[in-house]
Amino acid sequence: MRVDLNADVGESFGAHHIGCDAGLMTAITSANIAAGFHGGDPSVLRDTVRLAKAHGVAVGAHPGFQDLAGFGRREMRLTAREAEDLVLYQIAAVAGVAAAEGVKLQHVKPHGALYNMAARDSVLAGAIARAVAAVDQSLILYGLPNSELLKAARAAGLKAASEGFADRAYEPDGALMMRRKSGALLSDPDVVVARALRLVREHAVAASDGTPLTLHIDTLCVHGDTPGADRLAARLRQGLEAAGVSVRAMSD
Repeated sequence: MRVDLNADVGESFGAHHIGCDAGLMTAITSANIAAGFHGGDPSVLRDTVRLAKAHGVAVGAHPGFQDLAGFGRREMRLTAREAEDLVLYQIAAVAGVAAAEGVKLQHVKPHGALYNMAARDSVLAGAIARAVAAVDQSLILYGLPNSELLKAARAAGLKAASEGFADRAYEPDGALMMRRKSGALLSDPDVVVARALRLVREHAVAASDGTPLTLHIDTLCVHGDTPGADRLAARLRQGLEAAGVSVRAMSD
């Protein structure tokens, strides 16, 4: 058994510090680095790429809506062309900085509302997949299992990685529970590790109402802006490896 462990990082900007990237890099295998639209800025982007390189962590682009005030978690309506250009621009920024630091981009994972909308909207999903393929056909596109985003990735000839969330609650249809709902975020390390192990071993997790869900996953996410995310990621990796799960980047 093997799984990739990823986190959203590089989301600080200006005087605003978000997340605990240095600690996360000691536990994760893949880093989703913001490109300045929902979080991050040019200097943070470069510093985060360097940090990932120093820890042997694979680098990915984390494009989101152009919404610093809402941290990219508010839905926005764009045309397919606008969405494609938005994503292309951000992937190119992360890929360019990574190349300057001697690092090849591994993957792309949309952020927040862009990610959740693309899970159900085939037109938006197609726009994102086209942007990824235009930059580099070898890039891996992360998305929810059975989502429109992963269908679009495969249709575009991209490798698709099914992503699970040990620290988030699921709706009965397999969608992530909206953050404003009670119980949407899980912070108990024992609960998170147990859910992660069940996802990896049994491809299963219980929805918020107890409905059993079957989810085949390739990668697990820990949200970088969650308080104590670095400690949670460390516990999660320790728990996975103790159970005999190999924790490795998708490209490894």
